[in-house]
Amino acid sequence: MKHVSILVRADWDAEAAVWVASSADVEGLAVEAETLEVLNSKVLSAIADLLELNGISSDLAEIPVHIMAEQLARVPNPHF
Repeated sequence: MKHVSILVRADWDAEAAVWVASSADVEGLAVEAETLEVLNSKVLSAIADLLELNGISSDLAEIPVHIMAEQLARVPNPHF
């Protein structure tokens, strides 16, 4: 495995009202869920399957997965 950890990006799709996760480190990862908690579970399960299916190996007993989530929110300006 070229990385000692896996970076997953989670973005909020407002139109579909779901979080969407993908990763350049794991080919084929495309997961969506209504909450970050559910997304986290789905991402870890999918990565475990994809590592095996893609024949990716590591010297680590457990591979760290960093799920980076970003959501833009707005608050009303009380002075506007």
